[in-house]
Amino acid sequence: MTPFTLTLNPVVPLTREQFYKLCQVNHDIRMERSHTGDLILIPPTGWGTGKRNADLTTELNLWNRQTRLGVVFDSSTGFSLPNGSDRSPDVAWVQKSRIEAIAPDPSRFLPLAPDFVIELRSATDKLAILQQKMTEYQECGVRLGWLIDPQNKQVEIYRPGHAPEGLNNPQQLSGEKVLPNFVLKLADIWDS
Repeated sequence: MTPFTLTLNPVVPLTREQFYKLCQVNHDIRMERSHTGDLILIPPTGWGTGKRNADLTTELNLWNRQTRLGVVFDSSTGFSLPNGSDRSPDVAWVQKSRIEAIAPDPSRFLPLAPDFVIELRSATDKLAILQQKMTEYQECGVRLGWLIDPQNKQVEIYRPGHAPEGLNNPQQLSGEKVLPNFVLKLADIWDS
């Protein structure tokens, strides 16, 4: 199912703090808030997307356990981005030193943009909406982002200051300088 967006401004402006409290009292509902204050309700995915997402998180976490360079987050984690939006990427990673430098409250959304994100397109996701979200991450300082579309076996790679790079049926992806020596093999993602 596709996300449902409620435009609240100018009728009921929703601040970052109000959004956080709304999430706390409705913890069973996955929500995001756009930089314009729109409330985005995200329905659960089918089991195929859930499996792929778990696979992606696992692969990144296994690499991170070996390198101990950062912290891996799943899709239930909120990030308060510099542009005013509050987002929850499917998979995210933040360099450990950045978290240590701000010593954030672990019960709150993380007040920064991740260094790395993955958005996984489900069968019902609109590609244009995910591309906008990836561009937003890029503009907020995400250093590397992958938009993975398993239905079409395509990946878009987002890097600061560059147009997205599209790949058709890649067999693997490199974490580049952001995730040194991380290689994601896509066979399991394509075949799930």
